[in-house]
Amino acid sequence: MEVRRSGIIGFGFIGAVHARAVRASGGVVSAVAGSSLESAERAVSRLGAGVAAQSPAELIASDDVDIVHVCTPNYVHGPLAAHAIKAGKHVICEKPLATDVSFADELTRMAEAAGVLGVVPFVYRFYPTIRDARERVRRGDTGPLHLLHGSYLQDWLSSSSDDNWRVDPGLGGLSRAFADIGIHWVDLVEFVSWHRVTRVLARMVTAYPERATSTGTTAVRTEDAAVVAFETDKGAIGSVVASQVTPGRKNRLWFSLDGSAQSISFDQELPDSLWVGTTSETRIVPRGALGSTLESRAWDILPPGHPQGYQDAFTAFITDVYAKLNGQASDGLPTFADGARATKLTAAVLESADRGEWRHVA
Repeated sequence: MEVRRSGIIGFGFIGAVHARAVRASGGVVSAVAGSSLESAERAVSRLGAGVAAQSPAELIASDDVDIVHVCTPNYVHGPLAAHAIKAGKHVICEKPLATDVSFADELTRMAEAAGVLGVVPFVYRFYPTIRDARERVRRGDTGPLHLLHGSYLQDWLSSSSDDNWRVDPGLGGLSRAFADIGIHWVDLVEFVSWHRVTRVLARMVTAYPERATSTGTTAVRTEDAAVVAFETDKGAIGSVVASQVTPGRKNRLWFSLDGSAQSISFDQELPDSLWVGTTSETRIVPRGALGSTLESRAWDILPPGHPQGYQDAFTAFITDVYAKLNGQASDGLPTFADGARATKLTAAVLESADRGEWRHVA
């Protein structure tokens, strides 16, 4: 099997996650690049990379890079992905794929025309328990779903003294809480439920009109939290709360899919089990237990009782990328088309919040 060579642009938290997943999947990190050669050189040993490239452009042009990983601030995702596609490289681009709908659609078309693989890391799809829940819905255990609801809660911006580049719409885009984490929730619930969100009604709140920075204060022009009601193509209704200002919640992505016969709940902070309920009983189904579906067990990389977490899900995602490149069938690999859809959902949520009315998803 061909060893895939990755070049990673950006080496913060998520760049390091990509690097670990590449190595665990049998690939190599042949190069890294960032805002300067000096910063890239400091990241070489931390990311287990071969060399530091002078620039992102040099990394993309390198004959030693097959796959370009875009792990930078949001505003350069699209331009870097486009550059890599034109160079004939496969691309793994962090979301948002682009900060506007037309560019995201154009990137999808470019990748298809160039014959390269373009994917977006909606990696929560790769928990075995998520695959278990998806199969339960597909085979009809839940009955028709009528209510999809939940939340994605974080606390890393809970104080007015907390700041990050994502707060700036010029760097992160016009939406923050929904585009950064809410869209993960929607992608995951659509994946598990087999429904598609068709219409949204959104409200947003900015908890702090100003945030402290190293140079003083700055006005906040993106939302700290969003509440989105929605309808789906199969007649269900639902809602999601996305917040980055919920003290004590580090990364709590939770959903409940409520059907006529059964409800299923998942909590990303406890990802090795599903809650399954009927009117007569409730059960906790551990990953790999006898009650789990056969379809989910292909994603078990450790024996039951040995917890699998976020990094393992990311590794499973990269492994699936390699399988796709090797001509193998892939079930649920999130492509640029999924990234473009996320951009359209974000645009509809922003428009709804601005106008105070329901908006259709393009």
